[in-house]
Amino acid sequence: MNAAAHAVVAGLLPAAWVQVLASMQWVFMIYFVAINLGYLILNYISAIQIVRYMREYRASYLPPGLREYQPPVSIVLPAHNEEKTVVASVRSLLRTRYPEFEIVVVNDGSTDGTREALIEAFGLVKVPEAYRARLQTKSVEAVYASARCPRVRMVDKVQGGKSDAINAGVNCVRYPLFCVVDADCILQPDSISRVVRPFLEDRRVVASGGVLRVLNGCKVETGMLTKVGLPNRWLPSYQVVEYLRAFLFGRMGWSPMNALLIISGAFGVFYKERVIAIGGYRDDTVGEDMDLVIRLHRQMREEKRDSRIVFVPDPVCWTEVPTDLRSLRHQRVRWQRGLAESLWSNLGLMFNRRGGVAGWVAFPFMLVFEFFGPIIEVVGYFAMIVLALTGLVPLYSFLIFLAAAIGLGILLSVNAMVLEELSFGLYARPVQQLRMFLVAVLENFGYRQLNSCWRFYGTLLWLFGLRKRPRWGRIKRDGSWHQGRAAGGAVLPEEAAERSSHA
Repeated sequence: MNAAAHAVVAGLLPAAWVQVLASMQWVFMIYFVAINLGYLILNYISAIQIVRYMREYRASYLPPGLREYQPPVSIVLPAHNEEKTVVASVRSLLRTRYPEFEIVVVNDGSTDGTREALIEAFGLVKVPEAYRARLQTKSVEAVYASARCPRVRMVDKVQGGKSDAINAGVNCVRYPLFCVVDADCILQPDSISRVVRPFLEDRRVVASGGVLRVLNGCKVETGMLTKVGLPNRWLPSYQVVEYLRAFLFGRMGWSPMNALLIISGAFGVFYKERVIAIGGYRDDTVGEDMDLVIRLHRQMREEKRDSRIVFVPDPVCWTEVPTDLRSLRHQRVRWQRGLAESLWSNLGLMFNRRGGVAGWVAFPFMLVFEFFGPIIEVVGYFAMIVLALTGLVPLYSFLIFLAAAIGLGILLSVNAMVLEELSFGLYARPVQQLRMFLVAVLENFGYRQLNSCWRFYGTLLWLFGLRKRPRWGRIKRDGSWHQGRAAGGAVLPEEAAERSSHA
């Protein structure tokens, strides 16, 4: 190392700080080994579970004679300023192949044309419906129903945030199971049937979650996904691999141990009475989905109930992801704050004598590697650079550490991609597989480190109390995946079917 480099580093950091970083290098190394070992174990469990699942369920979902015995489901669609996508999402839900369901759209004080778009598209009118406020929410101004589409209702309320909107929807639903779906999402016709299946197979199930896939690059016409594609921009492409990694070996790995701590707020089914019993969704956190699942775990264990919260790998919900850095940064900072709020407000689950694997393994894992992880990673990278510049760590050691970190990241991403191709194969064309492989490699050179920095910032915001009242998470949407829209009050095929089935 030359003298100029020594001088630069000496001017940036006090000598004492450099020594502290040097003494902590083993902490970074141990953390690096532990987190990757944990992820590899989850990857191994997920691979076994996916192979088993595909062997049992690939051929058919349910015998035709048993499908009518599926329990009725209420679909809750919270919406705030979703004029561009909400009608397509409702049309997608109307195509659901499920014997008995209803759709309750909750308009949470939208300031754009969300309410008007729904009224026009489905012929909604105000109805004098009784509203039983079992969960406290902001004031409900009106309830709308449709003669054209009897399954569709809309709750129009004062803005209170996503949690408040879902609680209002839960107050209004008629059926024992409710499914929360985001207003910018598109479901496949059999997704509801598949995500509800665990409730049929095991009476202990109180919640079930499906898979989120990236909608950017796909084509949707009148609510039907007509083409599965990859985004033509790098930023959403990185998120395709990221979602595969999070769902196919993250949540799939925890589920068989009954240690799943999060069901995505964009697609999950819950037993209504259990949710009401714990007070519904909290409106003082931005991580309402994870908080709800952890509180369900806690409540079931406190009541000594044998319960299960499961993940199902093939019910697919397609969602639009951010395409610009600003929206992505806001989203990831919000997610990290939500993680922090959910974990620290439910510390009672960790090492609880009735906590099971969720309390003794999954919760500490999330606390150490997901909450503290961004801090350790950012400080670790910074420390290794400083130590290499000062000569306290040989340059070749730093390069080996960097290569190992990036190499294992690539391994995990490629494994997630391989699991997808061996199981569901939604990106089957060779050109798509090649692009997916390139994305799985390239995301480890800058994108993942940038995400760690955003999560680090979100953790600091929470630690120092620099947080505002939870609001709707906003991302810049272009709705380019939506290729068709019915004009005016035209009756689409699924609406005609709705009419005849309720005649």
